[in-house]
Amino acid sequence: MARALEMAAQVRGFTSPNPNVGAALVIDGRVVAAGATAPYPGAHAEAQVIEDGTFPTATLYVSLEPCMPFPGKRTPPCAEAIIAAQIPRVVVAMEDPDPNVRGRGIELLRAAGVEVEVGDGGEEAQRLLRPYIHQRQAGRPYVIAKFAATLDGRIATASGDSKWITGESARNRGHEQRAWVDAILVGSGTVLADDPSLTARPGGRLAVHQPVRVVLDARGRVPATAAIFQQPGITIVATTPGSPAAWRASITAAGGTILECEPADTGVNLTQLLRVLGQRGILSIWAEGGAGVLGSLFDEGLVNETWAFLAPKILGGDARTAIGGLGVPFVSDAHQLRDIELERLGDDILVRGYTGNWDPA
Repeated sequence: MARALEMAAQVRGFTSPNPNVGAALVIDGRVVAAGATAPYPGAHAEAQVIEDGTFPTATLYVSLEPCMPFPGKRTPPCAEAIIAAQIPRVVVAMEDPDPNVRGRGIELLRAAGVEVEVGDGGEEAQRLLRPYIHQRQAGRPYVIAKFAATLDGRIATASGDSKWITGESARNRGHEQRAWVDAILVGSGTVLADDPSLTARPGGRLAVHQPVRVVLDARGRVPATAAIFQQPGITIVATTPGSPAAWRASITAAGGTILECEPADTGVNLTQLLRVLGQRGILSIWAEGGAGVLGSLFDEGLVNETWAFLAPKILGGDARTAIGGLGVPFVSDAHQLRDIELERLGDDILVRGYTGNWDPA
C-alpha cells in the first residue's frame, strides 16, 4: 500500500477531474507492477498495472476504491477489469466518495468472489485526496488560502510596495504549490497592482503543469494587455452582468474566458463561482489574494486550508493587512487552524493547517 500511495502522490495535480490514484500488484510478496492514474482522460491506476494479463495468485493494492459502471462513464470500469484479470484479493485504502461509486465497486468485486479488504492506508489516502473528496462531497473545489506577511500581519507598505516580504526559499515553496493545484485565484486589484503572470515556476522554470488562472473582476477593470493573458494555459475572468460589453469583448479577444456570475456585496458571488469551477473539473484552488478576496472567502466559510508565509519583519503604520473582509466580532469566533505544521524556509516560517468545519471523514 505504501508503494501505491507513493505512486498516487507522484501524479498529484495531473489527473483532474479524476482523482490521483496509485496501485501496486503483488505476487509472492513482491511488487511486480506499480502505476498511477494517467492525465485525463487516460487510463486509471488499476488498468496501468493489470493491462491485459491474468493474475490468479496476486493481490492488488489500490489507494481508492476501483470504479464500476455508471451512466456517462468514459473509461473502462476498473472493478470489471480486476474480475477479468482473475485477481483473487484486493486491498483498498478508502471508499470512493463519488455518488456514482461509493461502495458499489467493492460490492461488485465481492459479488464476483474477490476478497476485498478496506482501510489499510486510509488516513494517508484521505490526505492525498482531500481536494477530490471535498469536490465530490461539497460540489465545489478545495480552497487553500495563501498569503505572505510580516510578523504584524502586513502584506505591503501603505504605498503598496510588497517586493519582497518573504525570501527566495519561501517564494519557491509557493511556486511548488502552484505546480500541482488546478487553479490560482486572485482579485482584479492584485492584477492591477502587480501585473503578475500567475504561472508556476518552481526553481525559476515553468512547470509542466500550469494551473488555470481565475481573476475576480466584477466591474471590468483588468486590461486585455495584462500579463496573465500572455502566459500558457487558461485564464478565466469571473465578472457580473454589470461589466461593460466592450471590455468583455477585449478580454475574449486577448484569449481570456469570461464567466458571468451573480453579483454580491463584495463583487462576484463566490459560492456560485466555486460551484461552476467544480463542475468544470477543478478540484483545488490556491487563493493568493488580495486581502479583500481572502477576507470574503473566510467570511463565507469557503477556506479549507491556510498557508501563511511569515517573514521576521515589522512594517507598522498604515501598511496593508493580509486578510480583509468583515472579520469576526469576538476572538472566540476566530478561524482556527488545526493539525498545524511549521516549516522553516530560510529566515521565514510557513504556518499551515486546515481551516473550516469540513473533514474528509
